[in-house]
Amino acid sequence: MSGNRLEDLLRPLAPQVLGVVARRFRDFDAAEDAVQDALLEAARDWPSGGVPDNPRGWLVQAASHRLTDRLRSDQARRRREEAAAREPAPSCVAETDDTLVLLFLCAHPALTPASAIALTLRAVGGLTTAEIAGAFLVPEATMAQRISRAKARIKASAVPFRLPEPGEREARLRSVLHVLYLVFNEGYTRSAGPGLHRTALSAEATRLTRLLHRMLPDDGEVAGLLALMLLTDARRPARTGPSGELVPLAEQDRTKWDRALIREGVALVTEALARGDAGEYVLQAAIAAAHDVALRVEDTDWDRILRTYRLLERMTDNPVVSLNRAIATAMVHGPAAGLALLATLDDGLAGHHRLDAVRAHLLALAGDAAAAVENYDTAAARTTNTAERQYLTTRAARLRQAAPAPGGGLRGSRS
Repeated sequence: MSGNRLEDLLRPLAPQVLGVVARRFRDFDAAEDAVQDALLEAARDWPSGGVPDNPRGWLVQAASHRLTDRLRSDQARRRREEAAAREPAPSCVAETDDTLVLLFLCAHPALTPASAIALTLRAVGGLTTAEIAGAFLVPEATMAQRISRAKARIKASAVPFRLPEPGEREARLRSVLHVLYLVFNEGYTRSAGPGLHRTALSAEATRLTRLLHRMLPDDGEVAGLLALMLLTDARRPARTGPSGELVPLAEQDRTKWDRALIREGVALVTEALARGDAGEYVLQAAIAAAHDVALRVEDTDWDRILRTYRLLERMTDNPVVSLNRAIATAMVHGPAAGLALLATLDDGLAGHHRLDAVRAHLLALAGDAAAAVENYDTAAARTTNTAERQYLTTRAARLRQAAPAPGGGLRGSRS
């Protein structure tokens, strides 16, 4: 069995096995370590010895044996061992998938967003600590400490290993969706470092959201988030140029967009809207769909997009939504109207490079090249993503080249 095929087999099994072992031994931290050991043992033995008939059961058995050995060597944990002994043997454990329980556990409200993301990627996504550290450009030791603290906080909270009760499920589900949304966004536009994308992160967020949608098919916001991910990721092939440079939406070659993902995303959001679901993720997906179904940039239904942003803004009171509404306003009513709206956002987005970048874009549309250059330069200085910085500095350089020079003529002209 090749390494890629083995990884494809083990990755979806990892959270299922962790769920069984954590439920049986009631110790998430120790169970997670034991499962990682079992996965390493499988990766070492299965390529030569063959995949067992019941790979999930094999992993549960291997992890349980390792954890039992640790418990026996630790006198302070004998009570947990006795409790575990009263549970069904691993071979008798029902073939249930505890991945959804793990998602809720890792997105516990007691955790910070950064800790929840890291723990979700480790426990549910199957990424190593080194991979997660590399994604967020921090040392592996720092990420290991972050994950360890997250597990300790969950342990201290004494939250039971089960799905939340109906009364708290909606709020907890919102936390789960938010974590998956943040993971996807970090993969689609990495917050720092070289390159625009961290494809493994956005792919993992999409995989987990698909799994969540399969478990909760009637939840509109789950469907909306999955649709948003699919519709956004459909543009990825056209989002960068030959050298990895960022290509803005208006300039992308739309023949490169993934039409299969677009069809799936449009179907999901259409079904959700038909049921009367209009949460924030459904509305964001509806905006993404309006962009994706336009075969040419001039076919974009900006009136519809602006109406949807108004609804979304009232629902979320999110300054980034207001920033996007300013762009839509400019496309419908002209750049002056968009700039007037931007002027009201300085408090909520002060110091954020996207505010400067959008202002620069609208100033350029309004014909104020000098002010646009100044804002592009400010945005470039504030972003920590290399690809975005290169895009912003290139925009500024083009405007400088075309701007009228003192005394007439054009800068850079040979006349």
